[in-house]
Amino acid sequence: MFDFLRKQLYLTTILSLSSVFLLFQDEETNPGQAFSSIDPTLLWVLIGCSVVIYILAFAGMWKVFTKAGQPGWAVLIPVYNFIVLARVAGRPDWWFLLMVIPPINIIFLFIVFINIAKNFGRGAGFGVGLLLLSFIFFPILGFGSARYMPSQQPQFQQPPDGGGY
Repeated sequence: MFDFLRKQLYLTTILSLSSVFLLFQDEETNPGQAFSSIDPTLLWVLIGCSVVIYILAFAGMWKVFTKAGQPGWAVLIPVYNFIVLARVAGRPDWWFLLMVIPPINIIFLFIVFINIAKNFGRGAGFGVGLLLLSFIFFPILGFGSARYMPSQQPQFQQPPDGGGY
């Protein structure tokens, strides 16, 4: 339900197929007739391209997790991968709960992905690229020469031991 990559695959597939439907649209044809006249080979090519894009993002994210010292298999588990993303970004684990609140989840993703880019020595623009074109930018980050260097000062400091009121 919270898997960003699965949502991206659905969006990619819908965008790919929507252009096919527009090719066969006219005033006299309904969408059912247009769909039956599409060459099945074209549909398989579109589905294959979508799967390749999904696998690229998946593999790149796996490598980014392992570079950051986190388990790579965390990419496979839908909610847990957001917890690991927050850890790689230097944010607390509870930030994955922000994905439940619709307007805040967009802000959350921008902050987390920009922080991930900064922890790998890249800029904010690369972080936006991680969010919007993750099938391109995660493999660049994962398979490239970038090293995970979390910021020197922790963003969230623990209170000192015994420091109560």
